[in-house]
Amino acid sequence: MEQTNRYYMYVLLCEDDTLYTGFSTDVERRFHQHVKGLGAKYTRSHVPVKILFKQEYTTKHDALSAEYAFKQLTRAQKIHRLAEKGVKME
Repeated sequence: MEQTNRYYMYVLLCEDDTLYTGFSTDVERRFHQHVKGLGAKYTRSHVPVKILFKQEYTTKHDALSAEYAFKQLTRAQKIHRLAEKGVKME
């Protein structure tokens, strides 16, 4: 049986209204790790409250490139990009 790998770039909304961007093969599992304090150092002090957005990619390289590119944006640019994709910050 052929295994299809899925890679994701995701954006989380944290309780202090900041955004966290990451990469994972399982966004829901990774979100719960962040909430439990087992994720990135940033999310230990900025606890995520919800997954705002996730985008699937067919290669790890593409997902990591998308994560890097998104992280280079200003907050205003990030919010604009998310809005273009139909994501509401509420």
